Amino acid sequence: MDRKNIAIIFGGCSPEYEVSLNSASAVIEHVNNDLYNTILIGITKEGEWLRYFGEADKIRNNTWFEEGCNPVAFSQSRSIHGFYEFSEGSSSITFVDAAFPVLHGKNGEDGTVQGMLKLAGIPFVGCGILSSAMCMDKDIAHRIAQSSGVRVPISISADRTMLLQDIFNMAETLRYPVFVKPARAGSSFGITRANSRPELEKAILYAFEYDSKIVVEENIDGFEIGCAILGSDNLILGEVDEIELQTGFFDYNEKYTLNTSKIHMPARIDKVTSDRIKNTARILYNALCCTGFARVDMFLTPKGEIVFNEVNTIPGFTAHSRYPNMLRGVGLSFASIVDRLIRMAMEK
Repeated sequence: MDRKNIAIIFGGCSPEYEVSLNSASAVIEHVNNDLYNTILIGITKEGEWLRYFGEADKIRNNTWFEEGCNPVAFSQSRSIHGFYEFSEGSSSITFVDAAFPVLHGKNGEDGTVQGMLKLAGIPFVGCGILSSAMCMDKDIAHRIAQSSGVRVPISISADRTMLLQDIFNMAETLRYPVFVKPARAGSSFGITRANSRPELEKAILYAFEYDSKIVVEENIDGFEIGCAILGSDNLILGEVDEIELQTGFFDYNEKYTLNTSKIHMPARIDKVTSDRIKNTARILYNALCCTGFARVDMFLTPKGEIVFNEVNTIPGFTAHSRYPNMLRGVGLSFASIVDRLIRMAMEK
């Protein structure tokens, strides 16, 4: 049987560029090469799309683009079903059976790349255009979660065109401490905890450095929990995990160093609570039109209430990341997760 051409897309114009390199390296190393021919497409920080022919190690250490890469451009023509590759004054066409975007944050997880692939008629792994865009916008995602009957933090949203004083007036309804977040940025970039009005002003200006839209939301007493989901119709839910924090919040540094935090998988909760969390995650996954895979993040309060936080439609995907570890808890290996995701894309 001929191997199918799977384009693995990594990098990207995003603050999460380095995270993507690590995730993509792990995916590449776990693809079943007997079934799939991997075509590696890297996007530099500057936005140049290049075909890479080397090993995953050079992706991991960010030297992949230094030699032997050819510029590429995906065609929106469905008759091409792939991309043009340019080399030494000539061009060629490569057919792609399916794509696996391993991109985090802006310009990759937000529906942009998904839209390009949809126009080209190329099946792809993961959530579609609408789901990706909704989940990326914390304000929109919270509104949909609330309409589905799931509790969300009390919050306001604002955009850069508003006067700072007007944002302050809106925020007067909130109780400190609050978290100020860019509405459409991932991995906790630009997020600040504010305990007072002077801190709030600094936090707002900082968040606007990352996005033109921000959210300001009240702190939720309790701890963060997550649930990995795989599938579109028949969903597989992983074990619930729990983030134990010593100080502060689960910011970018903590997510990738765990210097003062610890992740418990499974979470230190009883089965009834775990089942309630999984059911809530399923409701959110469906309400936000997720397909393929996603990680649903929530909070569990001391009273046992479940509060929505966010959905990551392309969560961290290294062998040590939360998403594959939660599914490992229900018996799925990293390689089997990758294989299932590609097969689901091919069946679209």
